[in-house]
Amino acid sequence: MPDLPISKPVLAGKTVLQSETIRLEALPEGHLLHVLGATTSEELLAHLPVAGLKRSSVRPAGYRQWFIAGNEQLVQSQRQAIADVLAGRAFICDQSHGRIRILVSGQDAPRILNKGTAVDLHPSSFPEGRSAMTLFGHISVQLARIGMNDFELTVLRSFAESLYEELEALVRSQDAEQLAL
Repeated sequence: MPDLPISKPVLAGKTVLQSETIRLEALPEGHLLHVLGATTSEELLAHLPVAGLKRSSVRPAGYRQWFIAGNEQLVQSQRQAIADVLAGRAFICDQSHGRIRILVSGQDAPRILNKGTAVDLHPSSFPEGRSAMTLFGHISVQLARIGMNDFELTVLRSFAESLYEELEALVRSQDAEQLAL
């Protein structure tokens, strides 16, 4: 029987780019759970500690849909714990293997992102905690504002490298350089 392929992070070779006003980095391939059902963001947040997901975030993803995202990889018992607590009200679908998260942050982040998306990123229209399914250029992403000038883009794994390279070009135009580690 042939060996199964070993999963490697799709953006493993990408470096962090940074200037005084912008930062681009690939986030760890942790977890991304798609929740579908009759629940609320508040209820999901309240149940995260049960599964040991205290540092995870909850983002709306459509009518009665949310993403639970975090930097740590989950074990089966954690996925089962959140599924058990939501049983009868919502279903969990693990998307960790199929989606990649990218962080764009800094005071120039809204201006840079507006070059690729039609979402109005002004804080009064798109406040912290808001997310939207949108296009960045020709690539479908979930765009979430996770801080005043911090944005997370979640993209299908097969488009991650293309999106990252497009963002790299935009960030480099702002004199961003590779961050020395």
